[in-house]
Amino acid sequence: MPQTLSIASWNINSVRARLDIVERFLIEESPDIVCLQETKVVNDTFPAGLFRQRGYNHQVLNGQPMHHGVAILSKVPIREDDRLDWQANGEARHVGVRLDNGVRIENVYVPAGGDVPDRELNPKFGQKLDFLERMIQWSTALDNKPTILTGDFNIAPMECDVWSHRQLLNVVSHTPLECEILARLQASNDWVDIGRKFFPAPQRLYTWWSYRARDWAVSDRGRRLDHMWMTTDVAEKAVSHRVVEPIRGWMRPSDHVPIITEFAF
Repeated sequence: MPQTLSIASWNINSVRARLDIVERFLIEESPDIVCLQETKVVNDTFPAGLFRQRGYNHQVLNGQPMHHGVAILSKVPIREDDRLDWQANGEARHVGVRLDNGVRIENVYVPAGGDVPDRELNPKFGQKLDFLERMIQWSTALDNKPTILTGDFNIAPMECDVWSHRQLLNVVSHTPLECEILARLQASNDWVDIGRKFFPAPQRLYTWWSYRARDWAVSDRGRRLDHMWMTTDVAEKAVSHRVVEPIRGWMRPSDHVPIITEFAF
């Protein structure tokens, strides 16, 4: 009998600052596995108890003080804790685990890249590009392992992934250079972008809205920065995918909202 499994990914933008909406999300959506990015907390002070109270007894954390940080919280067993340093400077931006069915889950927080899309003027942009090049090297060497790659990629690759392609062409997250390197990453292992499998372009599918907007819902200047990719064998098991957009309107929200994919393994 197939096992139904739901996996969520969410850039929480400080898990301790958003405990109320995290708990509400766990109660209302109850995914089997939650991949968090930008937790902004060291492992010793991660709010592990809140997740255990909701059945997430399997926890793999990779945190650091103040910045970055990723975590995988699960109701089902997870094994083989991996932490890859694609940033090449020790930042906590990846954690990977394996499910008992052999599927790997890789949770990644790609650097935002600063404001200027020029590696000479803005070293952060160069770091972002180099991070993705290391991901391509890793992806190319995966050797047909069934894998889910998810997280905050900080790139909206398609014209319909942003509120205005023309106005954002020179804005970091949607520049041609970033879109090209993300396309190379996708091609490096024939990854299936599950969001666009269930919501083909040009359908609207935003996951991020800036805090700068007076009314995010009215202006709707969104971008699709959060993604869930998977190898073709895993994608065949996906039965649904959705963006939990209403959470952006909850009290003290993250600027990102969760994405959830359900599988029948």
